[in-house]
Order: sequence, then C-alpha cells, then structure tokens
Amino acid sequence: MTTKQLQTILEVRTDGRGFSDVTAQVERCVQKSGVQTGLCTVLLQHTSASLVIQENADPSVRDDLLCFFDRLAPEDTRLYTHTTEGPDDMPAHLKAALLRTSETIPVREGRLALGTWQALYLFEHRRAPHTRKLVVHVVGE
Repeated sequence: MTTKQLQTILEVRTDGRGFSDVTAQVERCVQKSGVQTGLCTVLLQHTSASLVIQENADPSVRDDLLCFFDRLAPEDTRLYTHTTEGPDDMPAHLKAALLRTSETIPVREGRLALGTWQALYLFEHRRAPHTRKLVVHVVGE
C-alpha cells in the first residue's frame, strides 16, 4: 500500500472560556486525506488553551471540568508575577501546562477511532474570544 498524508491548518474561533467541539472539522481532514488506517495528530499552536478528548453526551461534564480547573488555577493576580496580559492569562498558561496542546488519534476505516461518547475539544482558557490555529497531520495507508 502507498503511504498518504495530509497536513493542514484549521482556524477555530472560540467564544471565550469554555469548550469548542472540533471533532467534525478534524474528521473532515481525515476524510480529505484518503487515509483508511493511520494516525491523526492535532497540535494547538497556543499556550493559553488546550486540547482534550472528553465526554460528548452530557455537557455537565464540561461544566464541571471548567469549574475544577478554575479552582485549580484561580484568577488572582496576587498569586502570579506574570500579570501584564490580564488576570486570566497566567491561569490560562497553568491550565495549558497541566493539560495537552496536542493529541494523536488512530484512524480506522477512514475515521477517527474515538469512542462512542468521546469528542475532541479545544478548551479555551481565556475569557475573551480568540481565533486559535490547529495543525492537523494525517498519515497512513
């Protein structure tokens, strides 16, 4: 079999702090690549947001995650020396350091091999809306 690959950049506009489901956009890249069996790597090119594979059925899971990470890295400028970009910036960096900025997902039968209740989310840690870039690389046969 011949190895195929595709690399593209997706731009995702967030609404501010919270989760944006990017599964369908990444899935379209996989389909466009023609890869049936392989790997899809997604890299978020930012340091104040994250990628997470998480529950896609019950939104209260995402609400609880948001609250948990806000408690873990609170917006309190008295706690940080890096404060020039606003009170939500350093907590955003801490959350991104604890989570992931890339995910690698197997491709099986031309689709992301996510479980029934899984989706890939861009987890925006800043309060303001942002446009985030994702590098999607699909490789396989």
